[in-house]
Amino acid sequence: MADYTAIDDPSAYFQTTLYTGNGSADHAITNTGNSDLQPDMVWIKNRDATDSNVVVDSVRGVGTVLVTDSAAAESTDADTVDAFQSDGFRVDADVKVNTNAEKYVAWQWKGGTTASGTTGGSGTGKPYAYSASPASGFSVVTFTGNATAGHLIPHGMGKVPKMIHIKSRGDDNGWTSGVSVAGGFNDHGYLYLENAFGTDANQFGGTHTTTNIRLGTGTGTNGNNGTRFAMCFADVRGYQKIGSFIGNGNTDGPVIFTGFKPVWVMIKKSSGTGDWEILDNKRLGYNGRNETLGANYTAAEGNYNRIDILSNGFKVRSTSGNVNTSGGTYIYLAIAENPFVTSTGVPATAR
Repeated sequence: MADYTAIDDPSAYFQTTLYTGNGSADHAITNTGNSDLQPDMVWIKNRDATDSNVVVDSVRGVGTVLVTDSAAAESTDADTVDAFQSDGFRVDADVKVNTNAEKYVAWQWKGGTTASGTTGGSGTGKPYAYSASPASGFSVVTFTGNATAGHLIPHGMGKVPKMIHIKSRGDDNGWTSGVSVAGGFNDHGYLYLENAFGTDANQFGGTHTTTNIRLGTGTGTNGNNGTRFAMCFADVRGYQKIGSFIGNGNTDGPVIFTGFKPVWVMIKKSSGTGDWEILDNKRLGYNGRNETLGANYTAAEGNYNRIDILSNGFKVRSTSGNVNTSGGTYIYLAIAENPFVTSTGVPATAR
């Protein structure tokens, strides 16, 4: 049966926006999707120059910056994103987000359901807060660790997380990434590194639920009294899929069925060394030529033939080890531009 979704307009929950910097304060970036979207997380990358991947969110607040390509602690920089607006956001003059005449991409997610309180499970309860979208399977979470196995962190999605990226805010413990399709959450990687996934049950300590992330004793995810930031993603039929595939080392690569036409895809080789490559339909140019950026590196955009975007998934078109080593295992996160089947059960028009 074809996948369908209650989300008929994915642009209400996620948008990719391209803009050109002007080097001036209060540069407003307006979205162009079918729906207005006031983001709760913005991820910005300079396409033209070597600059960090900047992440700002509504839970930590504007001007509070983490970068995905480094283990560096959180910084305060009011010259990055200084406002979330009703259909976009505003940047100041920091070079990572607004160098004059340079091109940028901003990936934006909507949360909207907020809560805060004290964590549960084993050990001492600690503060948490989140902004979540149960409809689209996304949340941003802040919490304080307690170094006790079984520490439960509410995430607000109402769905079981399948991909989680956790970063220490106050020190240089790097991004710890868990993906349920990569050997379960006992296996984990690092968003800021190209390393293969490894086994360490101490980071994600057991089974996550529709309510909570369950942590182990690992310093990366649950260091005692350390403040943490988490991005969480769950499967949403017809809108968002976290999965895996096996490469064949051929330009006639595997076809990955997602149940929708993707607007954004992130791919990582979990069985070996490889970048966290990010592709989106705004920067494609045309199918077969993909403008590629990476969560784990600062380099400018590269022009590579990585994937074809299909009406119901994507097809790998490269022999690069980052996406298609023969016998290699790859994980991916894909988000829909158009559902394959709408909420009424009618096939959507591929656009």
